[in-house]
Amino acid sequence: MSSTASPTRADRRARGAVATLFLTNGALFANILPRYPEIKEQLGLDNTAYGLAIASFPVGAIVAGLAAAALIRRFGSAKVAVIGTVLTSIGVLGAGLAPSVLLFALGLFIGGAMDAITDVAQNAHGLRVQRGYGRSILNSFHALWSVGAVIGGSMAAGAIALGLPIGVHLAISAALFSVVSLTALRFCLPGLDTAADEAAVADPSEVQATLRAGIRPRVILMLIALVVIAMAGTIVEDAGNSWATLYLGSLGAPAAIAATGFIVLVGAQFIGRLLGDGLVDRFGQRLVARVGGLIVLVGMGVALAFPTIPGTIIGFAAAGFGVATLVPAAMSEADRLPGLRHGTGLTVVSWLMRLGFLLSPPVVGLIADATSLRVGLMIIPVVGVAVVLLAGVLRGRERA
Repeated sequence: MSSTASPTRADRRARGAVATLFLTNGALFANILPRYPEIKEQLGLDNTAYGLAIASFPVGAIVAGLAAAALIRRFGSAKVAVIGTVLTSIGVLGAGLAPSVLLFALGLFIGGAMDAITDVAQNAHGLRVQRGYGRSILNSFHALWSVGAVIGGSMAAGAIALGLPIGVHLAISAALFSVVSLTALRFCLPGLDTAADEAAVADPSEVQATLRAGIRPRVILMLIALVVIAMAGTIVEDAGNSWATLYLGSLGAPAAIAATGFIVLVGAQFIGRLLGDGLVDRFGQRLVARVGGLIVLVGMGVALAFPTIPGTIIGFAAAGFGVATLVPAAMSEADRLPGLRHGTGLTVVSWLMRLGFLLSPPVVGLIADATSLRVGLMIIPVVGVAVVLLAGVLRGRERA
């Protein structure tokens, strides 16, 4: 994207507001992740039951994700993003306070549903702001999401170190980030989204219409490969979300240190996203993805083969860095697939990539109960191999 457009003062304020919403979205869910081992112990769950329970978050996201387009067109992306943020915080708080596994799963389901709607809406509003800048700024918003995840994980590690009860900790998080998001709404772009911005997402009827119109088999195979690449990113991210703290704890790490597994993963992901645009421009997304897959394979493979606390922390960092560009790359490529209505490929990949969050927890949990969590986490280097093999569907370096 290139243009001589100069952003207005309202555009600059809105960019700060959208960046704040991305940061808030990353921080909210990250606050509960390091406390999962505590919740697992309190509810008396084995690895399989735990994996099934935490899969409720992506189930909610998959169920609600395609409703985002209709809500954005009715109420505007900014309002939907902020209301979704507040409701996400309530769902996460409810999960943290749940006295039973069913209520824990219900809280995560609500949080996941609202998180998915928030995710689509804040991206849609980011596209509105980007139009005013006349150049790509969307990756910077995703980098701020990673910063928010680090902040949220650090808040949780601090609360654990201070002995703060889960309910008090998550209530503080919910109140803080709800107020922040409501304040950011004042600085978002006013009014409803334009037709051009709405076209960036498709509702279920539009996706069905595209599928009925017929798609070439080659395009279908490319779309499937892109979904798998995006899922690789979500599976690695989920490993940090759901299992890093537990696995480090099983190696003898104190609770506050065990929480750093998730923190370093999203921190390294942030660095990878900051560097990603420059690397893609220079080497092409295909090569960047393949090298990233190798980093995941080697980094986490070595960490699991020779388990130590420092080595495992470095392994999770390598995994986060390696997958940093995968989801944006798959989304971008899907939106350019021939024969698909604008927004359809992006919507399908954004929706189906959440299967990585859905399938990974119960699969890892089942393997962990049958063997060990160390064996279950072998899923991470396996997806690194998948990325190396499938990266050919991504674009190489584009010459002027």
